[in-house]
Amino acid sequence: MGGCAGSRRRRLSDSEGEETVREPRPPLLDHQGAHWKNAVGFWLLGLCNNFSYVVMLSAAHDILSHERTSGNQSHVDPGPAPIPHNSSSRFDCNSVSTAPPGSCQWDLCCWKLRPGCLFSFCGDQPVCYFLLLTSPEAQDPGGEEEAESSARQPLIRTEAPESKPGSSSSLSLRERWTVFKGLLWYIVPLVVVYFAEYFINQGLFELLFFRNTSLSHAQQYRWYQMLYQAGVFASRSSLRCCHIRFTWALALLQCLNLAFLLADVWFGFLPSIYFVFLIILYEGLLGGAAYVNTFHNIALETSDEHREFAMAATCISDTLGISLSGLLALPLHDFLCQLS
Repeated sequence: MGGCAGSRRRRLSDSEGEETVREPRPPLLDHQGAHWKNAVGFWLLGLCNNFSYVVMLSAAHDILSHERTSGNQSHVDPGPAPIPHNSSSRFDCNSVSTAPPGSCQWDLCCWKLRPGCLFSFCGDQPVCYFLLLTSPEAQDPGGEEEAESSARQPLIRTEAPESKPGSSSSLSLRERWTVFKGLLWYIVPLVVVYFAEYFINQGLFELLFFRNTSLSHAQQYRWYQMLYQAGVFASRSSLRCCHIRFTWALALLQCLNLAFLLADVWFGFLPSIYFVFLIILYEGLLGGAAYVNTFHNIALETSDEHREFAMAATCISDTLGISLSGLLALPLHDFLCQLS
C-alpha cells in the first residue's frame, strides 16, 4: 500500500511538473513586427549608404563643368552658365572625364551640396541602426532564463571567445583558397558586369551627346544617370519575381550594351536620344539583376560553414570592376575628345 501511494504521489507530482512546463510563455518579441522593423531598417540603411555615391555620380558632369582652377587649388564657380572646355569637339567634352573615382569628385561635390543635407543622411544611419533594428538576442525563441543569461554577458571578455563552427574565422588558409576558387564562377561575371556598366556610365555617358533635342548636355547626363539608377532599383527589388542562376548571360548582355553604345559614340548612328534612354534603362536592369542574383545564389549554394566568407569575398567584385573601368575610361575620354 505504501509503495502504491508513493508511486501515485510521484505520478501526480510528475503530471503537475509537466503542466507547469506546458504553460505557454509570453513571447519575448512580436516576431512579425520585428521582421517588418528589420526590413524597413535595412532598406533605409541601404538607401542612406548609396545616396551620397549616387548623387556624386549624377552630379559629376555639373561639377566638372563649373570647375575653375586657380594655381593648385580648385573651386566651383556658382555662375549659372557653364562653359565647355573643348567646344570644338563634336562631343562637347569637359577637360576631365567623369570617370575618376570617388575622392576628387566627392571633394568637389562638397562645394556644391549643403552640409545639412549631407548630415541628414550621415545622421540617419545610426538612427536606423539603434532604433529600428532588433538585436538577435531579443528574437531568440529560447526561454526567459536563456534571455537573462545572454543579457548578463560581459561587454569586454577577458578570454578570447571560441570560434563557432560556422564562422569564417575558423577556416584555414587552404579552405579559404578552395572556397575562393569555387566562387570565381560568381565573381568573374559580376566583375565583368560592373566593368561594362561603369565603363558606359563614367566613360560614355558624357560622349553620348545629342544636339537635336531640347535637353542641354548636363540635362542629358542627368537623365542617363536617373534611368540607370531606376533600372538598378527595379531589378534589385525583383528577386522574388525572377531568379536568374546563370549570371554569365547577364555579363554577356552587358558587354553587348557596351559595344553597341561605344559604336554609337564613334559612328553616331542613333537618330534620337530616346533610343539611348531605353538602352540605359536596360543596362540598369541587367546590372541590378546580376548583383542581387549573384549574392542570392551564393547564399543558397554555399554551406553554412563557408557562407560568411563567401559573401565577404564576393564583395570585391564591384570594386574591382569599377576600378578597371575607370582606368580605361580616362584615356578613352582624352582620345575621343581630341577628335574634331
